[in-house]
Amino acid sequence: MSKWVIDKQFDFCYGHRVWSQQLNADYCATGDASCKCRHNHGHQGLVHIFLEGDELTRGMVTDFKHLGWLKNFLDDNLDHKFILDRNDPIFEKIIDGKLSKADWAVEGDDGNYHIDRRDVLDIEGDRILELLPAYVPGTEMISGYNLDVSKLEGAEQEFYEGYFIVDFLPTSENLSKWVFDCAAAKMSMIDVTVSQVDWFETPKSRSSYRG
Repeated sequence: MSKWVIDKQFDFCYGHRVWSQQLNADYCATGDASCKCRHNHGHQGLVHIFLEGDELTRGMVTDFKHLGWLKNFLDDNLDHKFILDRNDPIFEKIIDGKLSKADWAVEGDDGNYHIDRRDVLDIEGDRILELLPAYVPGTEMISGYNLDVSKLEGAEQEFYEGYFIVDFLPTSENLSKWVFDCAAAKMSMIDVTVSQVDWFETPKSRSSYRG
């Protein structure tokens, strides 16, 4: 069956660490099997998203402006941030804090308060930072977590606001699927199909996830 396909690209800067990296020297240039991706490092990243349709609406699969939310989403959560896997064995050293649970007073729709158990980050000085869910806009899908730095200031605030915490190893393969799942959840609300997402770590290195 014939389909129409449209695509759009978004670029941003990000950092990560591939703590699982292992290499075979026989396949590496000049035999260099040093696992440099285990180091904290950054990329000029690019997301390339493809949308498809069997039929057109007003002559389009959808308007390109309907991907404006994705630009905002990537800029707000990933641009100039370090994507940190909460399962990283040196998570606590990297972020200088420890994940735990804390009781949180939450106001309900009826104006009454109830106690909610929430993920928090314990930092120096017996202080805690709440993990704020980063929802895919207009959905109940949690894509990851930012830290509530509203009570911090100066260099300390800048340090902790620079992390985006996820529950998966942030390889380009996993990140391409992450964007795919987030975009599919949002675009399905207007009956638009996401067919593929490419995640470029560099202009020459890409991973793809297809639906």
